Amino acid sequence: MDTSAPTPTPTPASVPDLARLTARARRLAVPGTRRLLGIAGAPGSGKSTLAARLVDALDGQAVLVPMDGFHLAGAELDRLGRAERKGAPDTFDAAGYAALLRRLRHAEGPEPVYAPAFDRTLEEPVAGAVPVPPDTPLVVTEGNYLLLDEGPWAPVRGLLDEVWFLEAEPALRVRRLVSRHMRYGRSRADAERWVAGSDERNARLVDHHRDRADLVVRVG
Repeated sequence: MDTSAPTPTPTPASVPDLARLTARARRLAVPGTRRLLGIAGAPGSGKSTLAARLVDALDGQAVLVPMDGFHLAGAELDRLGRAERKGAPDTFDAAGYAALLRRLRHAEGPEPVYAPAFDRTLEEPVAGAVPVPPDTPLVVTEGNYLLLDEGPWAPVRGLLDEVWFLEAEPALRVRRLVSRHMRYGRSRADAERWVAGSDERNARLVDHHRDRADLVVRVG
């Protein structure tokens, strides 16, 4: 892998009226209850940025649980012959993700529920990385496929109290994705090839289900 090119600076997502979105999320964060807010969108639309900003703004009333923690491990993708499609719907443990959402909705007892995360440096999921205390009223989860209505993804939408869909201008999304892939070691040519193929196929699928969202947020 060619890593000689300079590491690009990532382009941050610009979220208009973050205060309004935070206020909407805060209305979901009712002490004594447990609600789940999903943030969906195509690769590179800024989901993780918005989710992190919301959780920070809610100051202890929310925890971020990323869907990407349910990536299948690299060795399993190799075994299944899906490594070149990493990021497609069938390269995740969707049933495991849905099971975690059910557990988070109905958390019992004094102990936290632990969720996995995804380490972009390792390009691998990390189990037990995100503790969700039982008294946290809002779980924010973000990922590409929260709105899919088929296969093991179908239950996910019904487990979320609200889902927001992030819409970003396609050329901006592509620039962000190329920068991200280069930042984690791909050459520019390899990054552009991956974005034009795998990432954009997934983006078209995600966009097809946007009408199932409660709110569409345009980001730049």
